[in-house]
Amino acid sequence: MRLIFGLVLLIGIGLAGFATYMAKNYIEQYQQQLAQERKQRAPEIETVDVLVAARDLKYGEKLEKDAVKSVKYPKSSLPEGVFTEATALFPEEARDPREVLRSMVEGEVILAGKVTDPGEPAGIGSRLASGMRAFAIEVDAKSGVSGFLRPGDRVDVYWTGSVGKGNMRTEGNSTGSVTKLIESRMPLVAVDQSADIDRDEARIARTVTVEATPQQVASLAQAQSTGRLSLSLVGALDQTTSEVIEVDQYRLLGIKAAEAPKPPQMEEERCTIRTRRGSEVVMTPIPCTN
Repeated sequence: MRLIFGLVLLIGIGLAGFATYMAKNYIEQYQQQLAQERKQRAPEIETVDVLVAARDLKYGEKLEKDAVKSVKYPKSSLPEGVFTEATALFPEEARDPREVLRSMVEGEVILAGKVTDPGEPAGIGSRLASGMRAFAIEVDAKSGVSGFLRPGDRVDVYWTGSVGKGNMRTEGNSTGSVTKLIESRMPLVAVDQSADIDRDEARIARTVTVEATPQQVASLAQAQSTGRLSLSLVGALDQTTSEVIEVDQYRLLGIKAAEAPKPPQMEEERCTIRTRRGSEVVMTPIPCTN
């Protein structure tokens, strides 16, 4: 009886060991397959919370807290100027809210360049860079590109007027009625009294406002008071720099201007003394004295 009991015990221990061995192999194979599957998966994307528009926002609208919401955004693709915390977009010390500078659709990320500073209105002043000034140019249908100008466009500025008197010429060897490129790729910050960059309707403007340095403001003011300014729209993708351009009536018609007559040359004054030697008169040059 004892022998049978011992035999059964040995068989049970053997079966238990075999089962443990098989289970261990199964677990190891499962762990290897799981690790291989994890390697084949796409890497986990790190995200951060950013503030986006909770509804469509229009230019000039006051930005309130209920107009934004927080969403997850890939950290590696964050654009510059995002707001990750509500306290940055809505400072507690601000008395008045920010205003919208550019229209935004629902779900669009709110950037610092699309809204004003807290309490600042969405006017021209908020669009000027440091050290820049706003200057208004009077235009009409002819000089203002037929009303197709919008804030955010860039324009070349041409001056047309009369230069030179008599035989005087400009640096470009022009005279009379002249058209010259005086400023290139100037950004527009407003058309009439509107700084809305999303305005899409064509409208004949009376004035456009450009962003310029103080030196450019002085040049434009002088040009506007002495002649007529015309604008030429620069393409949105155009990165070329315009060369010096100056056209007068002679160049326009392909006529070679007549050379100015040379001033008469004054003959050198000669002073002499006459000396009579008998019947002969001798001329002797001497230095002239005044």
